[in-house]
Amino acid sequence: MDDDLIITYITRRKEKGLELLIDSYAGLVTSIIKKHLGSLQNYVEECVNDVLLAVWNNISRFDKSKNSFKNWVAAIAKYKAIDYKRKYASGMMEQSLVEIEESVQLNKNTIQNEIKAEVDELLHHLNEDDRELFEKYYLEGVQLEDIAKRKKVSISNLYNRLSRGRRKLKNFSNNRTEGGV
Repeated sequence: MDDDLIITYITRRKEKGLELLIDSYAGLVTSIIKKHLGSLQNYVEECVNDVLLAVWNNISRFDKSKNSFKNWVAAIAKYKAIDYKRKYASGMMEQSLVEIEESVQLNKNTIQNEIKAEVDELLHHLNEDDRELFEKYYLEGVQLEDIAKRKKVSISNLYNRLSRGRRKLKNFSNNRTEGGV
């Protein structure tokens, strides 16, 4: 097919020019795009359509003295495919980063839940008042002075209860590792 005829039809905005362009160069455009898109093969058809539209919209920029029509269309196909690769590869990278962040958060939550379960099991061996004291002081970081005021007890009383509780938990932990529990 004569390229001049395709150019004339497209310049005059006749759909016949687009049909001739497809008949003559769709294979070339598709193969160039497939080569440059690599693993993004599901975007080939969309990119081919964008190339055809770019030729249609930019036919006035074609200069016969600088290049053949075939090479001009091939260059458009190449650069459109590269643009697609940049656009969708960066999108895939962002999606991968989001998936990694979600996975890290899920692992973090799982570990936190496991630690909480272990702490709960360990504190289960204390009476309710001591368990509350340990949670407030060690887990929530409440100062002993504040706990003493709220409970209306002395700070030394709380230190004694913490000390006895730690001893009890240490004994339980030692028995557990020795196979006693």
